[in-house]
Amino acid sequence: MKITFLVPYPHGSAPSQRFRFEQYLAILNKNHSIHYLSFYSTYFWRHLYSNPSTTVVATLVGFIKRTYHLLVSINSNLIFIHREITPIGPPVFEFLLAKILRKKIIFDFDDAIWINDGADSKMKWWLKARWKIGIISRWSWKISVGNEFLRSYALKHNPAVFISKTVVDTSYHKSLGYKDRDITVGWTGSHSTSKYLNKIESVLSFLANNFSIRILIISNKNPYFEHVSYEFRKWNSETEIEDLSEFDIGIMPLEMSPWEMGKCGFKLIQYGSIGIPSAASPVGVNSDIIEDGVNGFLAETDDEWVEKLSTLIENPKLRTEMGKRGREKVVAEYSVEANKEKWLALFEN
Repeated sequence: MKITFLVPYPHGSAPSQRFRFEQYLAILNKNHSIHYLSFYSTYFWRHLYSNPSTTVVATLVGFIKRTYHLLVSINSNLIFIHREITPIGPPVFEFLLAKILRKKIIFDFDDAIWINDGADSKMKWWLKARWKIGIISRWSWKISVGNEFLRSYALKHNPAVFISKTVVDTSYHKSLGYKDRDITVGWTGSHSTSKYLNKIESVLSFLANNFSIRILIISNKNPYFEHVSYEFRKWNSETEIEDLSEFDIGIMPLEMSPWEMGKCGFKLIQYGSIGIPSAASPVGVNSDIIEDGVNGFLAETDDEWVEKLSTLIENPKLRTEMGKRGREKVVAEYSVEANKEKWLALFEN
């Protein structure tokens, strides 16, 4: 069978693609022929936000590429779409594939991408055409989503909805044992999610002033927090596991809103795979990944964050035990090995 993957970003460049399906491609490729086609080229993806003119050119080139990709897809038996075929505009290419070429579409998404995440103006929201997610869902053969909240939305448009967890390869994601410095409270993520650290900025400031700890933030951009002393490290795929292994405690604060309910808890999955105990907001799937007091802590108020992070800072044995249980849960429920058969079943009739 010939399968075309129409994705936003180049292979290996974006977490949503790396940890939702790219890890399975070598297995899928054993029995099927795969075309992997991204909207942005590697060059434009690296320079996408450097200036507005580059963004415009990258988008225009992407639309030209998609026209070619449409021709390539004519001979495909199945089309896998991650999030959307184009980042702006109505679902023209999706319509051509589903209604004119009559292709079977698997539609995959891992965020509440039909919702304005708060960062978009009304004009930008319409330019992105977030309303098209429901339409693409109706046109799809199957829908693959990251959690129950996303599934409940997709079911309004299509009965063939399946939960495909965001996962890690636990043979690669494992601790390297770098714990030879001050206790490190760490956070990793893209610049778009660093805003959630503002929720506990006063908590981190209090802890830094009362304990001998280091706060390490790993991201693609420095968030420049004013009231917390922290170390920033630019995310690097080559040192990803080494950098995460410096964490003693991982954190994942979130706000409570429909957008956050759509998140799939990937930070917690990463922390757990490395054997790092976590403290997280009890929002959405976070409460499924973290069993409060077992493999980490759930914290809502500032007082809870202070109490639970202080407990982890002061108890190395507890950190070790919780980290071990976290690793066990990830291996059992959020690993490639545990989920590969279910994911491969998406491509079966």
